[in-house]
Amino acid sequence: MTVYILTPDKTLFSGEATYVGLPGSDGSLGIMDRHAALITTLKKGAVLVRGANGEETFEVSGGTVEVLNNVVTILAA
Repeated sequence: MTVYILTPDKTLFSGEATYVGLPGSDGSLGIMDRHAALITTLKKGAVLVRGANGEETFEVSGGTVEVLNNVVTILAA
């Protein structure tokens, strides 16, 4: 799946991943390939992106996530 992590200032991540872990407002979320469509909010915490090159972690203060057509778009604060 394709993952974008965007802030108002810059793009933190843009690329392919096999798993994305998110700090959802109502609890942790795990997104895998071909996940069902979803829109939800995020709380402060770490976004984990797992791909072919290993794992990367990005700290966010909140935001929103959209999962649609195997694309994960995170608008982070």
